[in-house]
Parts: sequence; structure tokens; C-alpha cells
Amino acid sequence: MSEDPEPVVDPSAAAYVYMQVADHVAWQIRAGRLQPGARLAGERDLAQEYGVSVASVRRAVQELRDRGMVTTLPAKGTFVAEPRNESDA
Repeated sequence: MSEDPEPVVDPSAAAYVYMQVADHVAWQIRAGRLQPGARLAGERDLAQEYGVSVASVRRAVQELRDRGMVTTLPAKGTFVAEPRNESDA
């Protein structure tokens, strides 16, 4: 069976643009396209790639941090976090 098509950012959708960006990056992480330790593109590059504002990208990255999917190191960048192991709790 073929893979589902990648979701896209739709500014007219009844969802916040930043959440669409966060969901798309999260989907890439779950699909294995972004591996743990991989560095995300910079805010300006992501904004251009998704056709959204830098503020929307910042909010999306914050959402991903809140989900535990990425970690941001000042002056280094944002990286895909190691997956959480439920048995560690």
C-alpha cells in the first residue's frame, strides 16, 4: 500500500498555522525522516519552507518542545530528541 501523502500547511484551514507546522515536523519525526539528534533548519529557513512567519515557526518549535520531541540548545540549534521510553517512568 502506498504511504499517505504528507500533510501541508493550509492557512485557510480551521487550525492554527503553527500547529500545522508542528504536526508536520512531528509526523516527519514519527515517520523516521528526522532521526534523533538531527538538527532542524533555522527559523528563517523553516518559515520560508512552510510559507509562514518566523513567529509561527517559533511557536511550532515551542509546541514540539512541549511535546518532548525536540530540544533547543542556545547558540546551537534545535535537535530531534531521543524518543521517550514509557518504561522509564
